[in-house]
Amino acid sequence: MHKHELIDALAAKLDVGKSEAEKILHGFVDVVIESLKAGQEVNISGFGSFVVMTRSARMGVNPQNPAQKIQIAATKVPKFRAGKNLKDAVR
Repeated sequence: MHKHELIDALAAKLDVGKSEAEKILHGFVDVVIESLKAGQEVNISGFGSFVVMTRSARMGVNPQNPAQKIQIAATKVPKFRAGKNLKDAVR
């Protein structure tokens, strides 16, 4: 499902216009991003949680020259952990 399809589905489910559904979706995404930037975890009961994880530094291989080793720096990455209800629904 693409973004525009999600907006259409939200509009139908919530019985609102597409522009209102788009505002809701953008608002949700903005709140999640702001919370993750602030170091907070976003938990949606029954759905899952968005968290920021730290990927440690490691040695890698230069794809243009596989014989050359390169150091990959540590970085923060967003992760989503599915909740029990979501996992059960997909099974």
